[in-house]
Amino acid sequence: MLNAAVLLTIFLGFWGVVVKRNLIMKILSMDVMSTGVIAFFVIWAARSGVFTPIYKPWRELDYADPVPQGIILTAIVIGLSVQALMLVGVMKLSRNHPTLEVESIEQAVASGAQSTSTDD
Repeated sequence: MLNAAVLLTIFLGFWGVVVKRNLIMKILSMDVMSTGVIAFFVIWAARSGVFTPIYKPWRELDYADPVPQGIILTAIVIGLSVQALMLVGVMKLSRNHPTLEVESIEQAVASGAQSTSTDD
């Protein structure tokens, strides 16, 4: 059941990236999708009955692998950084265009490119 909820989160994020036309909504959808992927890896790497990898010489224990944990933390930091950069890019774009809808920005850029090519 938990796996299905995580997969649904990933697909909802992907659906938002494809369907939504507002740039902020696309960024939020990418964040939802990233959160779903991270949750999927956490569920996949989690096992019951394992312990933290701290050295205890008096008995042999089944230790958890620390590499997936490090990879997940790295993915979270990189995802946050990428999302911040995308939001800064949208803020800079919003200074030139009053809307954040993809179609109107594409039309404005296309009309600006046509007017500069006819001026030459």
